[in-house]
Amino acid sequence: MPELSRREVALLRATAADRVDLTASAEPDVRVDGLPFCDPTTARSLVHAGLIEAAVPVAPGHRAPARLTRAGAAALGLDVVAA
Repeated sequence: MPELSRREVALLRATAADRVDLTASAEPDVRVDGLPFCDPTTARSLVHAGLIEAAVPVAPGHRAPARLTRAGAAALGLDVVAA
């Protein structure tokens, strides 16, 4: 993935801070602090790039907390500890 924009970094940081949730779908809807994220295209691109994912499995259309993937943590320069 090319260099991240400030908006992408902000969403990754919000995800790391447990402030993000998303719907389980091919084109997930992403919310930060309960409000729709201002740039759904950017949010979806981070999900499709494998930087953000649902923290728990849910049925299609239902919401789940979001979490950073290993790649998302690495993109922020965070150390990743094996679970």
